[in-house]
Amino acid sequence: MRLVVGLGNPGSQYEHTRHNAGADFVTALAARHGASFKKESKFSGETARINLHGQDLRLLRPSTYMNLSGKAVGPMANFYNIPPEAILVAHDELDIEPGKVRLKIGGGHGGHNGLKDIIKALGNNKNFARLRIGVGHPGHASEVVNYVLRRAPQAEQQLLEDSISAALEITPELTEGQWNKAMKALHTK
Repeated sequence: MRLVVGLGNPGSQYEHTRHNAGADFVTALAARHGASFKKESKFSGETARINLHGQDLRLLRPSTYMNLSGKAVGPMANFYNIPPEAILVAHDELDIEPGKVRLKIGGGHGGHNGLKDIIKALGNNKNFARLRIGVGHPGHASEVVNYVLRRAPQAEQQLLEDSISAALEITPELTEGQWNKAMKALHTK
């Protein structure tokens, strides 16, 4: 793994909303390793670098809106010659309950517009890993937009923070390519 992307929307009105769970994960990863983000307009986002078990790892929080996440990921992957297989995208997942986080390698976008745009930006290559942070589903498709763009109630927010903490614990396994070990650790929580 060489690039970790945290999806979300820019602006203070979206901070810590369900839709920004991926950005919250990458922010926590940087903080844990004493890194700070800097704006990089050529990548349409904010970037940081950490060294994890001898592995140089680039972090990216796109400053585009969620639906245009590929505008940040594609140029950064191209500039640093990072293949999709070396990218982890952290994002909110409606189909997983709050407090759970799952790892998936490859696959479709599942209706997630951020993933859809990244797949397109990577030349329709779907072979990147996804860290799927559960936010739950509001119950009806017509409620999804308002649901993901709001902060969760305090008890649910704590579950989201707990799932991000669990994901941080398996990051070393991810950087070492121990996908099965990381998946097993997450999927038993």
